[in-house]
Amino acid sequence: MEGRIGVWHAKLGSGPTQPAREAAAEIEAMGYGSVWVNEAPGGRAPFTSAAVLLAATERVSVATGIASIWARDAAATAAESDTLGDAFPGRFVLGLGVSHDILVQLRGHDYSKPLAAMRAYLTAMDTVETDVPEPARPAPRLLAALRPRMLELAREHADGAHPYFVPLEHTALAREILGPDRLLVPEQAVLVEPDPDTARRVAREHMSVYLMLPNYVNNLRTLGFDDADFADGGSDRLVDALVAWGDEEAVAARVHAHLAAGADHVAIQPLTAGGPDLADALTQLRRLSAPLL
Repeated sequence: MEGRIGVWHAKLGSGPTQPAREAAAEIEAMGYGSVWVNEAPGGRAPFTSAAVLLAATERVSVATGIASIWARDAAATAAESDTLGDAFPGRFVLGLGVSHDILVQLRGHDYSKPLAAMRAYLTAMDTVETDVPEPARPAPRLLAALRPRMLELAREHADGAHPYFVPLEHTALAREILGPDRLLVPEQAVLVEPDPDTARRVAREHMSVYLMLPNYVNNLRTLGFDDADFADGGSDRLVDALVAWGDEEAVAARVHAHLAAGADHVAIQPLTAGGPDLADALTQLRRLSAPLL
């Protein structure tokens, strides 16, 4: 990935494609080094979204953040990754994750052993034979790793990790476990808003879904947060740890702190009152470009 700052936004991988194409091109022109597309139940396949954005840009890396291992088998993922790696050399990044119990059950799968499932999936990807030629530069493979054992798997059987919904302390822990030669690309929610009440209200809107998912809550518990932090939409302490808000310099300082703690690249996610909005995100990204880039 070029540079050290990228952009994660739900609307880059959902909704009409033309606004996403235009946004990706502008993000690239601003100087950000990557754009990240997610996978949501019933939404557009992340590899399709990645192809759309890769074709709309010239330099920026496009990453899946993340593609669920339960949405397609390992052979399909290997073929998709190699196809994009061949078509756009050095620009596609494959992010893989085990998703969440409630979402996996909706797909009719058993979530009882997610670590073992990921290990088996990676092994299958490495051994499967497809009709797609392997690209000269295989796409980097990152795992949506939060806890130590998944981070260890990212170190042993992938190129690194893409942790999501994590505070700064997690980056230092992840770097220690991954070692010096694996990629570490945390996501960081950001909001250019100096008023504490407004910023925390928007942050709690964003956090509400994630605080219902055990994977995220259990990870935060290991980092020192407790029931009081998870009550009533999240304590101020939790909000401030997960969302970088304030003026442009304050937001940039948090992002740079991830880099200082061991991140190779940080994917920032601009938040908007009422849910993801590309136009507002681009406004924030323009304001952040000078102190960040």
